[in-house]
Amino acid sequence: MTLCGLAIIAGTSAQKIAQRRPNIIFIYVDDLGYGDLSCYGATRVKTPEVDKLAATGLLFTDGHCSASTCTPSRFAILTGSYAFRNNAAILPGDAPLIINPKQQTLPGMLHKSGYVTAAIGKWHLGLGTGHPNWNDTLAPGPNEVGFDYSFIIPATPDRVPTVFVEDHHVVKSSKQDPIAVNYDRRIGNDPIGLQHPEMLKMPADSQHSGTIVNGVSRIGFMKGGHSAYWKDDDFSTVLTTKALHFIEGNRNKPFFLYFALPNIHVPRMPNHRFVGATPMGPRGDAIAEMDWITGQVMQQLRRLKLTDNTLIIFSSDNGPVIDDGYGDKAEALLGSHQPAGPYKGGKYSAYEGGTRVPLIVNWPGKVKRGVSKALISQVDLFRSLAALTHSQVEQTAAPDSKNLINALLGQTQQGRNEMVEEAFTLCYRQNNWKYIAPATGKPPGWLANKKVPTGLQAEPQLYDLKTDPAEQHNLAGSMAAKTAQMAGALKHAIANPTVK
Repeated sequence: MTLCGLAIIAGTSAQKIAQRRPNIIFIYVDDLGYGDLSCYGATRVKTPEVDKLAATGLLFTDGHCSASTCTPSRFAILTGSYAFRNNAAILPGDAPLIINPKQQTLPGMLHKSGYVTAAIGKWHLGLGTGHPNWNDTLAPGPNEVGFDYSFIIPATPDRVPTVFVEDHHVVKSSKQDPIAVNYDRRIGNDPIGLQHPEMLKMPADSQHSGTIVNGVSRIGFMKGGHSAYWKDDDFSTVLTTKALHFIEGNRNKPFFLYFALPNIHVPRMPNHRFVGATPMGPRGDAIAEMDWITGQVMQQLRRLKLTDNTLIIFSSDNGPVIDDGYGDKAEALLGSHQPAGPYKGGKYSAYEGGTRVPLIVNWPGKVKRGVSKALISQVDLFRSLAALTHSQVEQTAAPDSKNLINALLGQTQQGRNEMVEEAFTLCYRQNNWKYIAPATGKPPGWLANKKVPTGLQAEPQLYDLKTDPAEQHNLAGSMAAKTAQMAGALKHAIANPTVK
């Protein structure tokens, strides 16, 4: 394959990058499993737009998020650091920002290199320095860690506050109806799910039985801000419109768009045009909606003639979850669909289904088409994109990120040899071997209700993924020496970041 207009970076092995820095769009889907796309084998839902990305780009079969839950994965992407180094875990909706504004981030690095940067969609990395004041300037946040523009859902669709934040302020807020949020006790007089189940569009478990907004009870309690409430079924139009406007407004500059979709996170309430799109109910319909959103982005690039100079990275923040607190019939309507494909587990799980997710890279004429078996973690995007864009990584930044730009472009199928993963315990991949460390401490009580094999055990686990990809046969008992070697390698990786 001949790549026109490419140059060699000194110190790398025949690594080629664009002379003109490409636009970069990272489409980050929420809770999308390895088997949730038709290009990865799904048959009960069709994803033609994402399939086009795969057909004209590079589909990875061993691509991973760094954790089986959302906040840690997002932290790793933006900082190039495993989240356990910062004790980053799933955050409540009123948590402070967990990224230090003084540290170099992926968007900050690209901004310094001349990129215009935007974060649109789900954030879930905290805002402010304490409990945010939703009626005042919300800082620090995305704009303080490298994004020129942000339009975000502060936490998750199932958590309060149920408002959009644009740059530093809640959208459509009112001084006459100030917002307050509390995750410890009920506040305000708005009805809650525990007391008024008759008001709900779908049943909810006790964790999701706080303040009711749009007929859905959420995690946590909120009062005020009624004029700022989002409508869940408008996510696709509101967020997509913001993304398309950003692309058009910056068509003549290199830009980086971190487009973090709320699909297919609960509560699954797709826009009316997608209701009934699949036989799998709201979860399947939300996948179809996600596919449409992807298509809208690609259509905008074609309209603006930006396709050839835009790198698209498509992935998910963790594996799939079926029943995640709401009675939306996702389990009953699943049928033959396998959200994690051939892999065991899903969201919240230490098994492969927790972190092995779809990863598709597309850049016409630059990315070699096909399928790659390279082992890659999303934490590697930091240094890989730094190499691609001639950007300087600061000495203390991105300690766990590896430059795998050749693998991302399809010039090699050699990715990582080792990798750390998080799932309420730590896991270690060494080529095809996988070690799951014994779980310590008590997992959160709500985890028992998720109907997913978590992999949290008191004893170590060892699997040969080459012969046992579904992790059915724990070899730790019969291969004590290998298990000890993997445990030692994990301990070394924890103490010694990839890049010093």
